[in-house]
Formats: sequence, structure tokens, C-alpha cells
Amino acid sequence: MSANGHGHGYAIKLTIPAKPEYIGLGRLALTGISRVRAGGFPADVLGDLKLALTEACTNSVRHAYEDGSGIVEITYELFPDRLEVVVSDEGEGFTPTPQTHDDADELSEGGLGIAIIEALSDELEITQRDEGGSRLRFVKKLPA
Repeated sequence: MSANGHGHGYAIKLTIPAKPEYIGLGRLALTGISRVRAGGFPADVLGDLKLALTEACTNSVRHAYEDGSGIVEITYELFPDRLEVVVSDEGEGFTPTPQTHDDADELSEGGLGIAIIEALSDELEITQRDEGGSRLRFVKKLPA
């Protein structure tokens, strides 16, 4: 863990194989990061972060690599007032389609992942990487 150039935040980068059994490592890292902050994260905030991270990683694992091989990179940046998490892959990428109320009955299994992340975070941004793959960034504000 290292301070950023301004000395106000800390960043950790974790690279895991794009396989479901490795997603738990990202959740464990969140628990450790929580302990760096005085008093840790409130239990409900940590729970929300773990669920949002699981959904983000699951999207990369399911959709990025057709043959099941590849990596998922998770970057955590802890600031005094927020945690920023970026999940990226080098796979095929995807463009989430907005769901309307009429589509609710037609959601496929796992189709709620982006909506869950959006509901649990304070900011959500999904982009395609120039070098290929997807980048999903979410931010959770932390109580003082």
C-alpha cells in the first residue's frame, strides 16, 4: 500500500485469474483495507462494498474471456472520505444496456449486476479500455 502523489490516499492493485474461485480474494482485500482506516468501515458499508465488488468481478469473469483464461485487475484507492475501486479486464468488453421498467421481467440471471453496483455506490462509471477490455469504476463515500 502506498500513498499517492499528494499523500492523501493509498492504493493497492490486485491481479487475479478470471475465474470465479478467485473473486473472494478481492473481498478479503477489502476487509484488510477497511482495517487501515481508523475505526474501520461500518459493517453495512463494508458489506455493500463487498457485494458491489463481487458483482463487478463477476461481470469480468463471465463476459470478458470466452475461453475462461485471462486476468481481472482490481485497484483500490482509499482516501479519507471515500474508497474508489476499479475493476478492469483485457477481454472482449461489453456495453451495458439500460433496463427499463418493462424489461424487468426479462432480465437474465446475473443481469442485475450493474444495477446492484449502481444502487450500492455513490458513483459508477463503465468504459471500454483503449487497449481492449472493460473498466468499471465505483466510488463509495465513507462516513467521517
